[in-house]
Amino acid sequence: MRLSTLSSIVFGCLVVAGCRSTSSPEEVLNIAPSRETTSAVSTASTPVPSAPVGQASAQAVPPQQVAVVQPQSSPMLAWAGTVPEPRALQPTTLSTGMPVPNEKPVAMLVPSAPQPDPTPRGRSRIYSHQFRDAKPINFGKASPRRHAVHGVDVSRWQGDIDWVKLRTQGANFAYIKATDGGDHLDPMFRTNWRRAKDAGLKRGAYHFFYWCRTAGEQAEWFIRNVPRDPDALPPVIDVEYNAESSCKRRLSSAKVREKMQVFMDMLERYYGKRPVIYTAPDFYDDHLDGQFLEYPFWLRSVAAHPSKRYPGRKWMFWQYSGSGLSQGVSGKIDLNAFHGSEDEWHRWTSRNGA
Repeated sequence: MRLSTLSSIVFGCLVVAGCRSTSSPEEVLNIAPSRETTSAVSTASTPVPSAPVGQASAQAVPPQQVAVVQPQSSPMLAWAGTVPEPRALQPTTLSTGMPVPNEKPVAMLVPSAPQPDPTPRGRSRIYSHQFRDAKPINFGKASPRRHAVHGVDVSRWQGDIDWVKLRTQGANFAYIKATDGGDHLDPMFRTNWRRAKDAGLKRGAYHFFYWCRTAGEQAEWFIRNVPRDPDALPPVIDVEYNAESSCKRRLSSAKVREKMQVFMDMLERYYGKRPVIYTAPDFYDDHLDGQFLEYPFWLRSVAAHPSKRYPGRKWMFWQYSGSGLSQGVSGKIDLNAFHGSEDEWHRWTSRNGA
């Protein structure tokens, strides 16, 4: 009798417990792999899908949906389909105090605007000049060594560069060859662009201008390949004669300056920085003497100080050697100096976003 009664009680408890228990399936979060692009200028091809705001639903979430279900008293924010790429996310204004799920949060809340970093950006270290020269020139009292900030310009011809070592030798900045004309990209540009920044150099990109291509298509080609990096130095237009080019046209000075202006205007609008003009003595004498006074100049002068070769011209950079030697680079490299003190360098790069 007691065993029968006890068995009945145990059986009844198990039945009741079984009726009260539930087994809801786990919801599956299925996020598509990132399709991050590496092109310099890209636009998001997938817009942010519009999400209806309504009451929470008790239905299970399909495998290809990502949703956050809020309590009945709060609206529901949902994305239908796969999660869009990060670049496709548009700023979304979110109210404060939104309830946060206690378990398995699956939504990324995007602030209405990015908050500035309150930590002031420190000045980068300036390394002293330690370069050598395969063909040294005696500049006398006007020696480039008297300038505090030195740098280099490079292209594919410098090969695989040890940027960390090059910086410690005195390369505080680098201008990196990006493009020629309207269809050529230096094959080492992307590698040099990334590694120079990783090594702590201030770096910018330059374009070798072709006189047989329209200025507009050359500017578009440069913009397609050179990232709009707020930390970069202003872009450079390299204007000079090229004896190796199949283009033998010699334009009038008015036409030369017109094409330059179109190119520089397009770059300034896109990058928000006034381009620097690089040139050599013969081209300068023929077309640029007394012109573009409101633009910074980068002057090639490997046998004398720029004041001797470009009288009356204010300049920002001086390319004083095409036969420099440095640890971190095999072969020769172009050497340059900034026209100013360390403080002036920091102020100029700060104003230009670098």
